[in-house]
Amino acid sequence: MPHLSEKTVRRGRPKKQADQQDTREALLSAGVVEFTQKGFGRSGIDAILKTIGVPKGSFYHYFSSKEAFGLAILARYRQYFEHKLDRFLLDESLPPLQRLQAFGLEAQAGMARYDFQRGCLVGNLEQESCQLSAEFQQQLVLTYESWQQRIAHCLQLAQKQGELVSSADIVELAKMFWIGWEGSVHRSRLLNSTQPMESYMAFFINTIRV
Repeated sequence: MPHLSEKTVRRGRPKKQADQQDTREALLSAGVVEFTQKGFGRSGIDAILKTIGVPKGSFYHYFSSKEAFGLAILARYRQYFEHKLDRFLLDESLPPLQRLQAFGLEAQAGMARYDFQRGCLVGNLEQESCQLSAEFQQQLVLTYESWQQRIAHCLQLAQKQGELVSSADIVELAKMFWIGWEGSVHRSRLLNSTQPMESYMAFFINTIRV
């Protein structure tokens, strides 16, 4: 009977593969920060690479172009934000409209925490939509539609529980929420104050509440 080796067999990804995945993740994380602060057009690849110590030649091993990088960042941010929305809007310990208010309070705290230097990455990209490719524009539309569905679900629950009038157009209200919310985020960055976000959330809730 052959003897088993005493060496421990390493499990998981090979080191090279793991390192490559870690570098790609680092690029995406740094890109999210840069794009959230500056948008797509004003963000430089060189600045992103410098923050994580990756040579420029290596960048194109992971992404074929700045646009491919930007689309990957948008996908990452969309996933992150959907998890964030679900954390608040599916919180059964709160009535539906309070869930929406809790999301707003956390967003305001986040803006202040980063000294109003970061806004919403999707809102930033929307401001540049005329300069973006058709694919980029389509992904922005799909992102908003996903977020609107989550708000609509929350508003439907509020309607069932008598917080909203039964005749309210839930789909339209969900669209209007994001149109106004993104505007309030931009104004808060301009004024270095959460007041626009506070005012918009109060206006929206008070308008739709029974």
